[in-house]
Amino acid sequence: MMRGKKYKEQVKLVDSQKKYMPNEAISLVKKMKYAGFDESVEVHFNLGIDPRHADQQLRGTLLLPHGTGKKIKILVIAKDAKIKEAEDAGADYAGSDEMIEKIQGGWFGFDLIIAAPDMMSKVGKLGRLLGSKGLMPSPKSGTVTQDIGKAVSEFKGGKLEYRNDKTGIVHLVIGKLSFQEEQLLDNFNTVYDTLMKIKPTKAKGLYMKSISVNSSMGPGVFVEQMKNKWKDFD
Repeated sequence: MMRGKKYKEQVKLVDSQKKYMPNEAISLVKKMKYAGFDESVEVHFNLGIDPRHADQQLRGTLLLPHGTGKKIKILVIAKDAKIKEAEDAGADYAGSDEMIEKIQGGWFGFDLIIAAPDMMSKVGKLGRLLGSKGLMPSPKSGTVTQDIGKAVSEFKGGKLEYRNDKTGIVHLVIGKLSFQEEQLLDNFNTVYDTLMKIKPTKAKGLYMKSISVNSSMGPGVFVEQMKNKWKDFD
């Protein structure tokens, strides 16, 4: 991949043979800012799981204490009073059959769908369209629920869904470069703690194989795995 001059200058600040403590890694990522916009800060956990087995696949939600800094557009598919509940909670779009028809027509002007359980028989017909974009609501991700208002408020406030990719890596955004270092570290620790708590019992060998942090335009910084300071990574 071709890299620009600014990127090449910043990557010189990173010792590729070194693993940094989380606070050091975050500080370095902020220091390497060069883009003309407020970049996202990403974390990537390479896990020792076998995604081919359902009992080793990770999927769920977590609430970052300081949010992601990203404004997401939420669509709620529900009926009657639940539509008003969604609108009052801050949903960007809310409706019933007409929203399903819009999606069937090719509309995807949203980042997340929250659906009431009694609408899932209709939403399920959009499986091919939504599934390929990772937008299909599910109870496990907290996006199929009776408590529409609470779900909208939580996702607007920083709740996000995580899931491993086909190689066993979990990729997440934990904030913006404009965040304070302490805020990014709090968010990082929340993700780390969550992934440690849900370690599959059948995962073999080293669980946390590697962790890296980077801004959306910047180089990655590997995070140290110190057992004497961190919980056991094995």
